[in-house]
Amino acid sequence: MKRRFLIPLAGLLLATGSAMAQTATPTADEIIHKANHMALYQGVDTQSKVSLTITDKQGRMRKRAFSSLRKNDDNLDRNQKYYTFFQAPADVRKMTFMVHKHADLEEDDDRWLYMPSLDLVKRIAASDKRTSFVGSDFLYEDISGRSPKDDFHELVDTTEEYYVIKNTPKKPDTVEFAHYIAHIDKKSFLPMKIEFFKNDGRAYRVIESLQVDAIKAKQNGRPVIYPTVTVSMAKNLESGSTTKMTVSDVRYNVGIRDDIFSERYLRRPPRDVMR
Repeated sequence: MKRRFLIPLAGLLLATGSAMAQTATPTADEIIHKANHMALYQGVDTQSKVSLTITDKQGRMRKRAFSSLRKNDDNLDRNQKYYTFFQAPADVRKMTFMVHKHADLEEDDDRWLYMPSLDLVKRIAASDKRTSFVGSDFLYEDISGRSPKDDFHELVDTTEEYYVIKNTPKKPDTVEFAHYIAHIDKKSFLPMKIEFFKNDGRAYRVIESLQVDAIKAKQNGRPVIYPTVTVSMAKNLESGSTTKMTVSDVRYNVGIRDDIFSERYLRRPPRDVMR
């Protein structure tokens, strides 16, 4: 089953069937926490293949292809681990990116990037999380997600289809945006469109979800369906560049081992996981 929408969020934000009570409008914080779960925490773990198509203002295209793993550390929508192994093109082949995400705001996420051309493991500083992810229009933070605790949330509009949330950073000196607006589907709680604004009110980045697929899986031995964003688009309105992210071969609850998310496997990813 496929559902297509005119507007959505980045590979990064996934969705599932709604359980939020419809008898009363939920608060902005409730909406954001539900959307955060749908975007990032469905299932116990996830394995998928991802392709990026980067198109500049002149129409020139570059491509990236990688395998991605994600595993929750608990069922509280808190700590997580991500592992990404690049397969193409040649200049990034065998590069790996790993994240240990921490829900506690006092503890920065740990990020590593292994560059095979230099045989070097680089720690990505917290200040770099809002920089380009491998030359695309997605940022490192888009890939692993932004914590709801980082922002103040305000419900500014409710339409027939969406909750419209204004999100203002609690530490504005640590980010390049003044606020962002999220359009969240009222049924699935999937963020369908996110617009980032500068201090002068100009929108300069947009992330949209273009396709949602219903992925079948099993959880605790029972069949479940996880509606998942499989096509999304990030646009840099200042440079004119766009990046299309396509996710395929999505599998949930596959039993990914904890030790995969260790520095040991940055240089030598296990074949059974990355194939």
